[in-house]
Amino acid sequence: MKKIVVTLSIFLVSFSYAQSPLEKGKTQLNAGFGTSSWGSPVYFSADYGLSEVITIGAEASYQSYKIYGIKSTIIGFQGNANYHFNEILKVSKEWDFYAGVNLNYYCWIVDDKKNNDLLVVDEPFGVGAQIGARYYFNKNFAINIECVTGSVNSVGKIGITYKL
Repeated sequence: MKKIVVTLSIFLVSFSYAQSPLEKGKTQLNAGFGTSSWGSPVYFSADYGLSEVITIGAEASYQSYKIYGIKSTIIGFQGNANYHFNEILKVSKEWDFYAGVNLNYYCWIVDDKKNNDLLVVDEPFGVGAQIGARYYFNKNFAINIECVTGSVNSVGKIGITYKL
């Protein structure tokens, strides 16, 4: 019983120190892959800390898929803003929970070799939202997971983060 109480106490104390892994003026680089209705995107992004709880960021993504002999390629660009909930949730500094909004643009390139047709579809800007989390193994490296939805595309993503 004593071991359980000690273990539980250590666990609770570790979660009682609310300290954001973010720093004002610092940048985080992210890279990874995901899953969507239209293939598996690969993405690269950067987030900049406006404060201890607010970041803005930019992302570029690429995905390609083939169905019925038609190859489609999607290139995306996104800007986002996130609020990080660590202080409110009182979680340890290893964790980073966030949610926010995004503005995005996707360009579809459809190559139908069967009908000798190449079509470029420029989708207008879309808006969306995301929710995600990071777990920092040390002060610079983390794994991240994110769910993004919007008027243009919905994606589940997993990747790595490096804090500069």
